[in-house]
Amino acid sequence: MNMNEPAQFIAEGLRGEMSFDVDMRRHTSWRAGGRAKRMYRAADLADLQLFMQQTPADEPLMAVGLGSNLLVRDGGFHGTVLLMHGALSELRMDGEQVYAQAGVAGAKLARFAATNNYCGAEFFVGIPGTLGGMLAMNAGCYGTETWEKVQRVQVLTRRGELLERTPEAYEIGYRHVLRREMGNVKREGEDLFHLSPFTFHQEEFFSAAWLGLEQGDVDAARLEIKALMEKRSATQPLHQPNAGSVFRNPLGGHAAKLIEECGLKGMRIGGAQVSEKHANFIVNADEATAADIENLIKEVRETVNSQTGIDLYPEVKIIGEYVNHE
Repeated sequence: MNMNEPAQFIAEGLRGEMSFDVDMRRHTSWRAGGRAKRMYRAADLADLQLFMQQTPADEPLMAVGLGSNLLVRDGGFHGTVLLMHGALSELRMDGEQVYAQAGVAGAKLARFAATNNYCGAEFFVGIPGTLGGMLAMNAGCYGTETWEKVQRVQVLTRRGELLERTPEAYEIGYRHVLRREMGNVKREGEDLFHLSPFTFHQEEFFSAAWLGLEQGDVDAARLEIKALMEKRSATQPLHQPNAGSVFRNPLGGHAAKLIEECGLKGMRIGGAQVSEKHANFIVNADEATAADIENLIKEVRETVNSQTGIDLYPEVKIIGEYVNHE
């Protein structure tokens, strides 16, 4: 395969669409970054299974929902992006549990639960991503985290197998989730900031989850959703491209408070800026490159560390190749 291959991928039995040389600015909420060599949007879960069975084992794969926690370096991603949003979109009641596939957006999940008279999913409206990413990083907001609601998950392996696991199979912490049996459980303080494109030789991806919620009042749930949306709008720079919170909160503290106390609100590198509205947000203020954003992340981190002795760890996933300007 090469960059000049046709946008419509034709292979035996596949019903999805393969695109080539894809501008990832269109698929990330920062609206910045490089290109992906390939992108596959599956028709549904069964189609994605078949795609996995036909994909070489050494092909770098990256699952992307709304691209709300992702920065693709300007040199691009030399592998295949699996576009989950619009592909794995099934959302239904399964007995007393909500079954949601990995491409379901948080806001849609929150509203679906409320419509079916279940409460406890309202916080999902504050997470600007899809369920697959929320499961992968144990995303949370307003005091609640994703895995607090998970009864079991469904994963899709590189061989195209569908497996189910319970939360006990994972080491679950603040903004990280890893399989216990893999022997590489992340410990507090380890840095996931510098990721190469080859990090994505994953053996499996989250494809769906069953969520346990409590029966409640649909009107009360809708009012809570509305209140959370208003709070998010009032406190976050939603009018500018961003990736949500950039840094994890340190133990017993708040990253935004530390960044603000170090006088970094409004700081700019190129087109990237520390938000004036929320210091833990970096916005694309003026056609920022991925390098602008990454360099600003590094500068904020180094400044906070030098002034406070606290090392802030990024939540955002940074992948791909650097551009060689030499």
